[in-house]
Amino acid sequence: MSAIYHYASVSKALQKLRELGFTYDFNLNGGDLKLHPEDYSIQHIYRYEGDSNPDDESSVYGIASKFGLKGVFVIGNAANSSTESSKIIQNLSIKPSTEGSL
Repeated sequence: MSAIYHYASVSKALQKLRELGFTYDFNLNGGDLKLHPEDYSIQHIYRYEGDSNPDDESSVYGIASKFGLKGVFVIGNAANSSTESSKIIQNLSIKPSTEGSL
């Protein structure tokens, strides 16, 4: 993947991904990501850094399954973020989207 996209806020990135069809919420329904990471790939990455508070850092991932399901997964990048979420992302392959950049 050659680019990480930047927006003014996480909500702007989520809005743009939703417009591209990434509507499923893997944070709420991500069990299959953990059990079968080989069925999913990261197609978009957005990283947000807060202006002054490191706790505001997060990444938004646009993820697609090989079955056509497209959704988002958001994780915090601060030291107190969920390590389980980080492990899930580490197990996914990164494949640039054919839809163009955000």
